[in-house]
Order: sequence, then structure tokens, then C-alpha cells
Amino acid sequence: MGASAEAMPLGPAAARPATNPWLIAVVVAMAAFMEVLDTSIANVALPHIAGNLGVTTDDSTWVLTSYLVSNAIVLPISGWIAGVIGRKRFFMICIVLFTISSMLCGFALSLPMLIVFRIIQGAGGGGLQPMAQAILADTFPPEKRGLAFGLYGITAVLAPTIGPTLGGWITDNYTWRWIFYINLPVGILALYLVYLLVQEPPYLQQRRGSAVKFDYIGVALLSLGVGSLQVMLDKGQDDDWFGSHFITTLAVLAFVGLVSLVIWEWFNKSPIIEVRLFKNVNFLASNMMMFFLGVIYFASLVMLPLFLQVVLGYTAQNSGLVLSASGFVLLFELPLVGKLTTMIPAKYLTAFGWLLMSSSMFFTVTHLDALISFSFASSMRIFQGLGLGFLFVPITLAAYVGLPAEKSNSISGIVNFMRNMGSSVGTSMVTTLLAQRAQVHQAYLAAHTTPGEPSFQQRVQSLTHYFAAAGTDSVTALHRAYGVVYQQLIGEATTLAYIDTFMVLAIAAAIMFVLSFFLKKNDTRGGGEVAAG
Repeated sequence: MGASAEAMPLGPAAARPATNPWLIAVVVAMAAFMEVLDTSIANVALPHIAGNLGVTTDDSTWVLTSYLVSNAIVLPISGWIAGVIGRKRFFMICIVLFTISSMLCGFALSLPMLIVFRIIQGAGGGGLQPMAQAILADTFPPEKRGLAFGLYGITAVLAPTIGPTLGGWITDNYTWRWIFYINLPVGILALYLVYLLVQEPPYLQQRRGSAVKFDYIGVALLSLGVGSLQVMLDKGQDDDWFGSHFITTLAVLAFVGLVSLVIWEWFNKSPIIEVRLFKNVNFLASNMMMFFLGVIYFASLVMLPLFLQVVLGYTAQNSGLVLSASGFVLLFELPLVGKLTTMIPAKYLTAFGWLLMSSSMFFTVTHLDALISFSFASSMRIFQGLGLGFLFVPITLAAYVGLPAEKSNSISGIVNFMRNMGSSVGTSMVTTLLAQRAQVHQAYLAAHTTPGEPSFQQRVQSLTHYFAAAGTDSVTALHRAYGVVYQQLIGEATTLAYIDTFMVLAIAAAIMFVLSFFLKKNDTRGGGEVAAG
């Protein structure tokens, strides 16, 4: 279907629910929050899992990779599955799968057993985010979607922030198995409330049960391409990227699989992924920006705690508290931005968000050093979070502009897939950049830190006298002085690597600021229509 027509009818309107739509919004957001939280809560528990199951820490990372692979495969096809078996039924099946597999993960007695249960958990979780978003899109009239997406945004951006802190607290005070057990009461409650409150829209009721041809080739290409890409991104830094035959093979398989998938689905009459939606300019631009939002958000989410722990010596809990400050700000900001979408076109809010994001990254570049305080680091993270609040809701809203209501399942599946892939790329990108730039700066600083440098000699002599005055013999004092200077060199090289990487994020956000002006201006009174003029 050609999805680029600006005046495209919005299709059959979803029947307004008998229940208060905000109650439905809270219920589906709760289910999505449970899934998003689980993508990050297990990270800090890997050493405990490895020790308890008798495996290496490197082997334990497959607990994360297996979940991400199955999750990424289900995300883009969730719209097709919902159209075949019904969205409410699919959403409930996902909750059941996710909840039961969470319990089984907690019971796992070996790493292979845990990986199998994580694959099932990732598959169940893959449908929760897009279906929650699609339910909100149909539950609320177009002019109020921004408000609903504001609530959903809290789950999508807050859960990754508190996940590592909560996971660390649970693991330290109880056992790693409880990071999975906590999903049981939430999942059971969400399942009951979804069954009670959520309704199937009329256009899905008419379609359900009709004969649909299953796209075996599309699913195979998707599994090959996305699975290879996800494993490559997750293992690339550990295996020296393209210096490894394994990573090179995965890269080739990912490229061949994804390119073949797009070509196959474009010409397929019954595609499992509606890639022709990308003919719509707004949808294409929104997905590009959602991808880069995932890159920048998760990159910064990884970088700041690492900097605080590696350079400043913070504990995991204290670095998590720095992140939580921005999370509380987003709790108030996202509903406000949702309200603003009813008055200001999404493209202008998006542009403002990218401007804030780019400015905050440039601010970090100019102020990051090894002497920043806890309060300043928290303020820095809050500044970064302000831009995020003005991006998630408007970009999500812009993706629906000019597209019919019956495409909401496919739209939400693809949008969430792009954000998740962006987060994987962002995480891999920063770990690689940090390692490479740290080596470059270390080599440069070492070349300028030689015995012939007066400042170097002065620093060594000063430290030697200090250690000697403390009662250390002259030879040991000299060795300790050289050790301290070397540690300072490493710390400065590491700090410069973080500054370089934040600069890359700032430039990427600035490019997205320009791209935001290519979005179509939506009618704030109609929400889903392109504004005239």
C-alpha cells in the first residue's frame, strides 16, 4: 500500500472504550514498564549469576544477549501477529509468557536453562511495548494521543534509569533470582486488568479469523538479520570487532539478511513487516529520529555511571542515584510535554527537544572533569534528561501522522523496534569509542610525559619527597611517585575519551535538530492529520 499520501483517511475510528481511558493507560503502561525494566535490571546481577551457576562472567552475558535477540525479532512482527489473532489476545499471551518465563528464570539451575527461559521471556516481552502503545493510540482520540504517550513515555525512559539501581539493591540484599520473581505479582495483576478493561477495536474484530498467509521467508530473514546484528553488537567489543572471524561472519549475515528482508517485504503482497510504511515521509523521519534517540539516550545512560565509577570511584548505588535525579524530573516533564502536543505541532517540540539534547551534550563536553561533585553530576544528568522529555512523546506522535488507524499495530511495532536497535547500537558504540579514544589519548600523553619534561620531573620529585617524608625509603618513594603519575595519566586519558564521545553525541543530536524540520506539521486539533499550510 502507498502510505505517503498526506490526505490519507484515518480509517475506521476505534470505538471509545466503556472504561475510563486513563485507567486503561495505567494498566497497559504497567505491563510495558515491567518489560522495559527487565531489559536493564539483570545487567548488574551478571557477576552474581555467574558465581552461583558456576560459569565465567563472559559466559553469563548470554543471559542479556539471548533476551535481546528474541525481543528484537518479535518487536517488528508484533503488529502482524496482533492482526491475525487479535491485539488483546496477543497482549495477554505476551503477559503470560513473560510472567511464567520470569518465574522459570528464577528457578533456573544452570546457565543453558536460564538462557532458554530468557529467550522465551524476550519473545513475550517483545509484544508488550508495541501493543501497549497501539492500545493507547486507539483508546484515545488523535488530539489526546500526546497526553497518553506522555504516560507511556514514563515507562519507556524511566525504567532503564532505575533498572540497574533496583537490580543492584535486590541482588545485594536478597539474591539475583528475585530480579525475576518480582515480575510475578505485577504480571498477574496486569493480566487480570487487561482482560477486564481492554477492548478490541472494531477493525481488528473484523479482520481476526480471516485467512492469512504466513510469511515464512520474511520471518527467516528477520531472524537471521536481526539475530546476527544483535549478537554482533553485544559481543563485538569483547571479540575485537572485525578482527574476529565470528564477528565478521555475523556482520555479513546481518547485512544480507536485513537487505533481503526489506526487498522481500516490499514486494510481498502479505508482508509480516509493512516496510512500505516508510514511503510516508513523517514515518521515515520519525523512525530515524527514534533510532538516534535510542542511540543517544542509552549511550549517555551507560557513559555517565561508568565515568563516575571508573574515574571518580563512585559506588554503583551512588552512580545510580545520579541517574535517578533526571528520572524524577521526567515524571513531571513527560505529562507536561503531552499537554503541549495539544497546542504546539510535534515538529516544533521535536526540534526544541533536539536543541536541548545537543546543548546538554555540549555542556557536558565543556564541564566534564575528574573534579565534578555529586550535585553537579546530578545537574548535568537532569539537563540531559530535559531534552529527552521533549523528544519521546512528539516523535512517537509524529510517526502516526497521515497514516490510517488500522496501521497503529504495525506503526508501534516498528517504532519500538527502531528505538531498541538504537539502544543496542548506542551501547556498543560508546564502549568501543571509549576504549579506542582512551588508547589514543594515553599514547599522546605518554609521548609528552618523558624524563626530559620539566613539569614531569617536578611532579615526580614532589611526590617522591612527599612519600619519603611519610617514612618510605627513597627507592620505594620514587617508584610510588611514578605509579601515581601513571595513574593520573590514565585518568586524564580516560576523561578525554569520555569528552570525545559526548561530543559525538552532541553532533548527532544537532543533525537530528535539522532533520526535525522535515517533519510534516500535524493538526493539533485532529492529532493524526497533516495540518493545512
